[in-house]
Amino acid sequence: MKNVGIWIDKEKAHLVFLENKKETLVTVEAEVLYDGSRPKTDWGHTEVLKDRVQLERENKRLKDYFGQIVGHLQDVDGIAIFGPAETFFKLKDTLDKNYKDLAKKVKTAQKADSMTSNQIKAMVRTYFEENG
Repeated sequence: MKNVGIWIDKEKAHLVFLENKKETLVTVEAEVLYDGSRPKTDWGHTEVLKDRVQLERENKRLKDYFGQIVGHLQDVDGIAIFGPAETFFKLKDTLDKNYKDLAKKVKTAQKADSMTSNQIKAMVRTYFEENG
């Protein structure tokens, strides 16, 4: 049985694969984010258009990022998703909407603080030991 725990935020995702008591860590980096800074002067309609364009770019960036992650999940039996903000929930939502076969394999999606890679491995190992 091959399980994967994913700890994800906007910058990177750590995928911990567990198979036959063997652990493998894969890190997927997200494309560089827009820094969110805006000019101090409000230009009305122009700012609304810039915000819309930025939102479209962010959605495309997340779609590409999630696509990279999904590429690693094709032969897994169980998926656990963790993360400190809302990106973990967006990944689960994307699986529910666009990857229904993978969505059925999701055992949990829950908040988890920022951690080192060793802490992430331990959390994933513990989760699957306790929850199968």
